[in-house]
Amino acid sequence: MAIWQGRPKRKSSGGRLRLARKKRKFEIGREKQFTRLGARKVKMYRTKGANSKARLLLVDAINVVDPKTNTVKRTKILTVKTNPSNPNFVQRNIMTKGATVMTEFGEAVITSRCGQDGVANARLLQPEQ
Repeated sequence: MAIWQGRPKRKSSGGRLRLARKKRKFEIGREKQFTRLGARKVKMYRTKGANSKARLLLVDAINVVDPKTNTVKRTKILTVKTNPSNPNFVQRNIMTKGATVMTEFGEAVITSRCGQDGVANARLLQPEQ
């Protein structure tokens, strides 16, 4: 069964909504596929207007920005430390925007949407003195 992202059949008050039309193709959503730790694997999707999105399924390296020197370095991801979207994602090494990962340079926060952009970017966290 397809994931439908159209209007619900109920109003916010709980009353019934009588839809004037059926489901449309542009209202269909995508299945959940998370970005995990592993050898790089990208899946391409066709979107509206014949455009495309790159979904990052597996990634082992990340582009890290050092705020002190304002330089970008590509480094290896060691593990996922925290993930505010779901605590269970840490055990499964799933990365989303806002997740903290451990890299060779230290802890970094992911700033890109890996499932939308097809690239993993992060900002290095400065240790507290």
